[in-house]
Amino acid sequence: MFKHFKESIFVTIFGFIAAWLWAEHITPGSGFKMLFITFFLSILEVTLSFDNAVVNALILEKMTPKWQHRFLTWGILVAVFGMRFLFPVLIVSLFSHLSLIKTIHLALEDVAQYTHYLHIAHAPLVAFGGAFLMMVGLEYFFNENENLWLKRLEGFLAGLKLKHLDILITMLFVLFVQFFMPYDERLDIALAGVIGIFTYVCVKRLCHLLEKIGNKNASKNLVAGAAKGAATGGFMMFIYLELIDASFSLDGVLGSFAISKDIIIITIGLAIGAMFVRSLTLLLVEKKTLQTYVYLSSGAHYAILTLAVVMFISTLVEVPEVITGSLGLIFVGSSFVASLIENKKNKHEMEIS
Repeated sequence: MFKHFKESIFVTIFGFIAAWLWAEHITPGSGFKMLFITFFLSILEVTLSFDNAVVNALILEKMTPKWQHRFLTWGILVAVFGMRFLFPVLIVSLFSHLSLIKTIHLALEDVAQYTHYLHIAHAPLVAFGGAFLMMVGLEYFFNENENLWLKRLEGFLAGLKLKHLDILITMLFVLFVQFFMPYDERLDIALAGVIGIFTYVCVKRLCHLLEKIGNKNASKNLVAGAAKGAATGGFMMFIYLELIDASFSLDGVLGSFAISKDIIIITIGLAIGAMFVRSLTLLLVEKKTLQTYVYLSSGAHYAILTLAVVMFISTLVEVPEVITGSLGLIFVGSSFVASLIENKKNKHEMEIS
């Protein structure tokens, strides 16, 4: 197991050193306080994203080893620098009408103003993330779930054959939420939700299309064509995984400003957590955990749907991160226990027969 987490341990050590040096540079004597905040942020990120690791593993199992490696290397750079630092800066730059350089300066020198602009962008951001994640969860239960955990409920959902029902339900959530927002913010909320739905549909359809083309070329024994199809399909799956990770990270990135106002400390803490989530994903894939514990996928997607609903609610009222993380752990933990019971039951039946 150590081999899966050795990079995460290295990043943790390097991150703690960097956090200490940065804290002492800004405010001498604050090193231990900032180390504790960094540690807390990393734990928060892992707690909020545990179900993300399960979903990532589910998708990674369908990718080639080359693209699995790229997700776990290139992907961590996108997740850490892109989503935990650059993305919030870009959003603030957009809403404040400042240049990117000035916004970075604002984040480092005038945290109160930076946080103010980020707060303004909060509702559209979580509407986008909530819509995208709700589409991920609903499509799984409508079309992709092969191992029913809560059999009556999941059997009922799988039996619903209404076309685009996932889009309809998600759109109703978006419209319901924006109805309670101030009039001048409604258009931003609705537009962000529609973009979230549209992004999911486009990326998912492209993934299916490229996978179909790759399989067709492979069946014709066109080695070069099959390799090209696999590469293109792998790239789209990579983009899909990064979008899921981005949607998951929104809650943690926005919530982290309630714990610290220092964007460097926030980035380091969330980066450590993101690295451990990547390591956990790799462990799940290599140990074939999702094939052994068959209800974990259902539990993770229940957690995703819960997170999506919480993100929609957070456009209206603040929802503590501890509630979000606890709900996710409850679903994933319960599905793991149910898998253990099912495996024990199957083993007992095999011994009898």
